[in-house]
Amino acid sequence: MFFEFRFWKYLFHQQELAMSLKDSTMRDFKGRVWFVVLCGVLLFALRDVWGMHTEGLTSLFAKGFGETYVIARIVSLIGAILWSLIYIAFYFFGISYILHKLTNVDLAKIAVLQLFVVSLLLMEKAFVFILYSLVGYTTDFSVLSFGPMAALFLSNKFFIYFFNELSLVTGLIVALQYQFLRIYTDLSGRNLIIILIAIPVVLALLVAGFEILPIEKWIEGGQAV
Repeated sequence: MFFEFRFWKYLFHQQELAMSLKDSTMRDFKGRVWFVVLCGVLLFALRDVWGMHTEGLTSLFAKGFGETYVIARIVSLIGAILWSLIYIAFYFFGISYILHKLTNVDLAKIAVLQLFVVSLLLMEKAFVFILYSLVGYTTDFSVLSFGPMAALFLSNKFFIYFFNELSLVTGLIVALQYQFLRIYTDLSGRNLIIILIAIPVVLALLVAGFEILPIEKWIEGGQAV
């Protein structure tokens, strides 16, 4: 038995979606997944073409290395597309598997939930991209995250990047996941919410740790040797 999927209808009615999935299957689920993947790849590609987070390449053009600059931009675009696929795959397949193992909820059902999660994350990035393209410049921080606020009160880069990974969308995602998963899992509400909060917190810690690593200095040091 199949049921018609409506993104905006079920976005704020995850319990209704969970109940529908108990005895029905979403129509054309794979098609919707590929649509989200295509949108994600296009978004990441547009951000790179516009120049978001590619400021370091501008110096090549300014110094007169035109051909090198073109090659670097092409490589950057390919990297952005590959990163978009890794990003989407991680949140769709990786987080689905982690939640499946931690909650014992059927993997196929969690995949439907994570389709919402990936869509929301891409919408957040699209909103930030549109905003930056309108004002004509970009920063390392998302206006929807707690990073800008943390930068006002903290000087430690690790904590600033940590809070930058936690946003209003993160809270919305946790709320949606909780509404959906509590229909299927035997975990208590307290344990479930701890798991759902712990996942983005751990990811934020890992990203913040990676951001403060002096990778460029390591590369330059390796080339000097």
